Amino acid sequence: MDEIGLATLIASTLRVATPLILCALAATLSERAGVIDLGLEGKMLATAFAAGSAAALTGSLPLAFLIAIVVGVLLSMLHGYACVSHRGDQVVAGMAITMTCAGLTVVLGMAWFHLGGQTPALPDELRLSRWFGGPGGATPFFGLLGHNALVYVALLLVPVVVWLLDHTRFGLRLQATGENPAMVDAAGVSVVGMRYQALALNGVLCALAGVYLVLAQSPQFVPNMTAGRGYMAMAAMIFGHWRPLGALGACLLFGFLDALAIRLQGTPLPGIGAVPVQAIQALPYALTVVLLAGFIGRARAPKALGQPYVKER
Repeated sequence: MDEIGLATLIASTLRVATPLILCALAATLSERAGVIDLGLEGKMLATAFAAGSAAALTGSLPLAFLIAIVVGVLLSMLHGYACVSHRGDQVVAGMAITMTCAGLTVVLGMAWFHLGGQTPALPDELRLSRWFGGPGGATPFFGLLGHNALVYVALLLVPVVVWLLDHTRFGLRLQATGENPAMVDAAGVSVVGMRYQALALNGVLCALAGVYLVLAQSPQFVPNMTAGRGYMAMAAMIFGHWRPLGALGACLLFGFLDALAIRLQGTPLPGIGAVPVQAIQALPYALTVVLLAGFIGRARAPKALGQPYVKER
């Protein structure tokens, strides 16, 4: 592979990994507080639809961001209302959010735009522009430059979340809430309040992932455009042992495989010949299954993960 090919592969890896990184950080925050979030896929899908619809109807990027964030936080609050306030099953509630969002976005898209569930294609002025781009849209410095702002925001948020969790009072309390909520409650800190705050941050990060999909990666919302990225982000978080840096490494690995799959399509391999496109496209999803099967039993989850907290009287 020549230098240009390597730079293109690195650039594609970063672009594909960005929504995974944002969702993995969202899952890390909620699960370190003790709340399982299988609604990542649905939140990302709903916020992508919200951003695409708002941009198409209003022509305003800031408004599209704002509406997407509001939708993401509201869905997280709905999850918290069901699982934190009323101690419902967190897995069932998360899957219910994902399934509802998958259907509702299509229904609303058909009713509002009459394009089979899609939103209208957005003009270039409503797309996130690239920073530090080279001539002719090239990606200089081995593919590390020439991306839109959300790519750099996602990478910057990884050390920010590390600092938040390990070096702030809020982060230490959040982690304690997922490990020993009774101790947090005995210290006079609201377990319910901490979990709601973690879910609010979770909703914002999921919204940024959804915005990226429809305003940077694709020119419009398409039904089920998340394509399992929420579950891949959760697998990355588990592989990373509920730590932001570990999740980042897994997300970059997923992104690399996805970018490599795109590059290998139609390219014969020495001694093998042409590999079926379907086999190449399945690589990231096969890795997701392998990681979940190999690490979910070994990785130590927060002790109170998935357990509703009942205050002792």
